[in-house]
Amino acid sequence: MTTSNGQWFPPSWPDRIRALAEGRLEPVRPRRAATVMLLRDGPGGPAVHMLRRRTSMAFAAGAYAYPGGGVDPRDERAVGWAGPPVEVWAERLGVDAASAQAVVCAAVRETFEESGVLLAGADATRVVEDTTPADWEADRSALVSRELAFADFLARRELVLRSDLLGPWARWITPEFEERRYDTWFFVTALPPGQRTRDVSGEADHTAWLRPSEAAAAYDRGELTMMPPTIATLRSLTPYAAAAEALAAAAERDLTPVLAQARLAQDESGGVVLSWPGHPEFTKLIGGTGE
Repeated sequence: MTTSNGQWFPPSWPDRIRALAEGRLEPVRPRRAATVMLLRDGPGGPAVHMLRRRTSMAFAAGAYAYPGGGVDPRDERAVGWAGPPVEVWAERLGVDAASAQAVVCAAVRETFEESGVLLAGADATRVVEDTTPADWEADRSALVSRELAFADFLARRELVLRSDLLGPWARWITPEFEERRYDTWFFVTALPPGQRTRDVSGEADHTAWLRPSEAAAAYDRGELTMMPPTIATLRSLTPYAAAAEALAAAAERDLTPVLAQARLAQDESGGVVLSWPGHPEFTKLIGGTGE
């Protein structure tokens, strides 16, 4: 189901929320994931690269999102690394060192897999300038199919992961009543010089560069569908006049996990009240007589 302003809710949620409230549902353990808000400066301010999920997808079909996905267990393998040490990332992300590396690697890997943009270079001062040749595309496809581990890809090309190009922005955990759960860290980064995005994501049927304020307005008009974490992080980008400003602001961002809460409505509607702490715009009665 979709609300009038573009907010997306799966039709299975009301029954699952009731089952959780009544103790009949055991929450699925969330899978670690990462997603990246890729920014590109323009005359009217920065635009963010977004993907529209295919309508055939089982989860969030037709919704706009950023490049991202789940952590591959192999993302914990040692890689060439530039930027803050893994231990610093672990403290910032609130996890152990192995998990921090895996999440950062997943952010860089998924961005390359879904947009063709690679945050890596020959050393700590350089970034790859062109990933469009056929041999790069072959490697990208092998990463997508999991035939190639990200660590092996970087080692073979003698590249280091540029963790300093990422800014941690937010952390959202899929609600306990959802069937597919993710513990997702959101990052912000700027499009590296010389690189360009490509429409290569197998999960998307459309990609676009959208100014955050314009995309948020389109969501409010019901023209774009987004899940709460997407529209919330999109709105949080609107104050910044340049990608560098957003990256600088990342150091002060609160990474306290946002987890949806649900309770049975205290009326005759038969519905449940769904809310995300700190984000009142998403509070909604669903599954009741008013739906």
